[in-house]
Parts: sequence; structure tokens; C-alpha cells
Amino acid sequence: MKKKPTEMPKFANEAEEADWWASPQGREFLKQNSRPISKGGPPRGSRLVAQLRRTTTVQIALRLPEPDVAKARQIATRKGIGYQTLLKMLVHEGLRREARRP
Repeated sequence: MKKKPTEMPKFANEAEEADWWASPQGREFLKQNSRPISKGGPPRGSRLVAQLRRTTTVQIALRLPEPDVAKARQIATRKGIGYQTLLKMLVHEGLRREARRP
């Protein structure tokens, strides 16, 4: 029996969208729709994900206490993502929150 494809819902805001991408439904959507990026085809995924793909990154070295890295790995495994991805998400979220403060 074939599984019903996961549909991407409409989001009220970026926080709601981020929560959905971190959920089992969001991960299932990625599994079902992952393919090599090809030129000329319609964009897949949400506007936020497309925007993040266009963002250039800079490699840095960051020393963190071992217990923090272990906790990040544990949480990332539970969410089904890589621990470095989780740490990037947390840094991004913290920077956005701090930027909004007066």
C-alpha cells in the first residue's frame, strides 16, 4: 500500500513554519520531496527554506563544553536532524530574539 504524500500547510508566521519543519511531518515532507536541485524547474519547499539555501555561510571554529555538545547531539537525534544544524538554528533564533530587544 502506497503512503499518502505529506502536504505542506500554509503558515501564519516564520515561527510556525520553523516548528513544522522540525516536526515529523516536516521531515517526512523533506524525505518525500528531496531531489537534486535542477535548473529550470519550479522551486520546491517554502519561501523561508529557499531563502536559507541562498544564504552564504562562513566556516568558524567554536569551542563548546562537552556536556553542551552531548546535549545538542541528543536533542538533534530526537528531532531527526544533525547536531550542527540544530546549533545553527539555535544561534539564528537567539540572534533574531536579541535583535528585537530595545
